[in-house]
Amino acid sequence: MPSLRGTYSIVAADLERGEVGVAVQSKHFCVGGVVPWARAGVGAAATQAAGVAAFGRDALVELERGAAPEEALRRVLDGDPGRETRQLGVVTADGRAAAFTGAECSDWAGHVVGEGFAAQGNILAGEAVVGEMARAYRETVGPLAERLMAALEAAQAAGGDKRGQQSAALVVERAGAAAERREGIDRVVDLRVDDHEQPVVELRRLLEIQTRWDFIMRSYGRYARQDWEGAIAIAEEGLRRFPEDAMLLYNAACYDALAGRSETALERLAHSCRLDATVVPMAREDADFASIRDDPRFRELVG
Repeated sequence: MPSLRGTYSIVAADLERGEVGVAVQSKHFCVGGVVPWARAGVGAAATQAAGVAAFGRDALVELERGAAPEEALRRVLDGDPGRETRQLGVVTADGRAAAFTGAECSDWAGHVVGEGFAAQGNILAGEAVVGEMARAYRETVGPLAERLMAALEAAQAAGGDKRGQQSAALVVERAGAAAERREGIDRVVDLRVDDHEQPVVELRRLLEIQTRWDFIMRSYGRYARQDWEGAIAIAEEGLRRFPEDAMLLYNAACYDALAGRSETALERLAHSCRLDATVVPMAREDADFASIRDDPRFRELVG
């Protein structure tokens, strides 16, 4: 039989945050290009084993038309002569989930469906891989991306794909994000590791960068609306987690200056300059610092 996509994945919805997403790992090149599908306000899908990438897209179309998850899977697989070699998981934006594991998927293959998620895998080290994925997702607290990442890490720790590792991906869409972010899209996380000896470890590293960037972009959305206090609140949330991030500090200093918080602006700008000298010429020309430009401490910082 031709090579199959031995894969473990989890699709999930966070109703409180209005997020849907998928996390996946496989001993398959560029798994992020074929398995994960997500659409804000609709749901998420994963298509694997002898997977057909278009089935993920088709499942979302069925969900958008109002089909229940089980019905969406039935419609997608209806008439498919290879259905018993397929594995799919779907979840709706309101947390209903379903999964299908064909009888001809290579061992170990199976799935767990729970409240707001479906975890599935094939060619795995054993049943514990999917069980640990579900457990970690349930027990982890935080944004959807963090919970999905924890699920992948737990699955890999339980043995993962028995053939090994190669690629991983994490996708999250948030309803309403398009209106809040400069990019004008609902996709807030879109990370892929296409070929790596430890793709789950690398994906975690990328997620840390993505998380910092999310604070920057969400605060910028408030800045663009001249909501200085809102921008400060988001930047400070980010700084509680990443207190030594030079760009978060720099942006927070901009917002402080615009809000009339001169002392705090100078403190944060000084901290940012100590961490990253490249922000000094930026600050020198930045109109956001107009309110503190004549302060001797500002001139000393920027030269």
